[in-house]
Parts: sequence; structure tokens; C-alpha cells
Amino acid sequence: MSKDYTALPLNEVRRTDRAVFDDDWIVKLLHRAPQGMLATVNNGQPFINSNLFVYDPENHAIYTHTARIGRTRSNVEEEERVCFSVTEMGRLLPADEALEFSVEYTGVVVFGHASIVEGGEAERGLQLLLDKYFPHLQPGRDYRPIQPEELKRTSVFKIAVESWSGKKKEVEADFPGAFLYGQHGSG
Repeated sequence: MSKDYTALPLNEVRRTDRAVFDDDWIVKLLHRAPQGMLATVNNGQPFINSNLFVYDPENHAIYTHTARIGRTRSNVEEEERVCFSVTEMGRLLPADEALEFSVEYTGVVVFGHASIVEGGEAERGLQLLLDKYFPHLQPGRDYRPIQPEELKRTSVFKIAVESWSGKKKEVEADFPGAFLYGQHGSG
């Protein structure tokens, strides 16, 4: 008899041999991932957008931003439940049979509720984003700090993390024929 996957917790990983339960590992992946995918829904229609983001351990939340108007903001105003995902691709793993080809990977899926934040929290979220992507530049020294009128031109989202799951597949270092995507010529 097959499992009813709709009845399982959202963050339950089907392949338990690949599940990662270590919160520190999940946080490290969220810190190093350059972008993530934000999934929203409107009237039953899923939407997914790639976003720059930052994980804030102090608030156990993810901050991202988009235009002041647009699909992401409209969707979050209609339905606050969201899903956010980051992945890293490892080596490609060839095999003798097509069905056995595989790839190494790591990934995190976050489930939570998104809200549009304003004022000081929006400014803090944007500064965290700047600090993640431009750590060598300092506000007031290398660029003008965020101004209140600039906050009126963007939507800053806070995704309150309710649950998450990690997953990875790694194989032995000397796997025959393993290579990184884009580093094996086609002839």
C-alpha cells in the first residue's frame, strides 16, 4: 500500500537516507546560496520567482525584496503561505544504464508565511541583503545609507520560517567518470 504523501508533514523528506536534520547545516547552506526560488500562489495558480535573499537567524526569517507592485506582492497579499528553496549542484554521475545516471546535490526547502514589512524592519532587511552580497562595502563609507524615500520604491518581504528540510546526495570522491556540469566537453 502506498503512502498518502498529502497527509505527511510538509517538511518530511521522502528519501530519509538523504534527509538532513542538522539545523546548522541548513543555516550554512542558506548563508552561502546566492539565490533562491520563492513559490507563491494566487487562485490556485502557483508562481515561482528567483530572488536574492538573506537568512536572518535572529528572527528565524528570510528577507527578500521585489518591485513595489507586481505579481509577488499581489500574491503575498492574497495568500501568505509560501515555500522557498535553495539548491547546489554537485558532480554529474554517469552510469552504464540511462536510468542509473545521477547527480550530487544539496538543497533546503523552507515553509512559512510571508509578509510585507515596512519602516525599520524593511530597512533592516534591505541592509542585511546588502551586507550579504556586498560585505566589503559599508554604508556611510562606500555608499549612501538607505533613505526613507527609497523604501517607498520597493517591497520587502519577511518569510517567517515555520519548518524546513534539508536534503543531500553525495558519493565517494573517486566515483568513475564524475564531473562538474559545464566542465566536460561535447567533443
